[in-house]
Amino acid sequence: MVEKKSADFEKSLERLDELVEQMESGELSLEEMIKHFEEGSKLVEVCSKKLNEVEQKIEKLVKKNGELKEVPFEMED
Repeated sequence: MVEKKSADFEKSLERLDELVEQMESGELSLEEMIKHFEEGSKLVEVCSKKLNEVEQKIEKLVKKNGELKEVPFEMED
């Protein structure tokens, strides 16, 4: 099940990348741009939710002094 969720995330991210490339190409009609934007917005929401879930799991799994402690997740710049 974890592999499926990971694969879904990866597929969503790849599709989002495709949409962005197509939109940046300047070859889409306004109608197509709107459809791509709508699809991309949904994919961003899906990916954000998954990333938030992962972040929460990481916070719960960080160990300090042999005890499980919640530590805020910090991304590197």
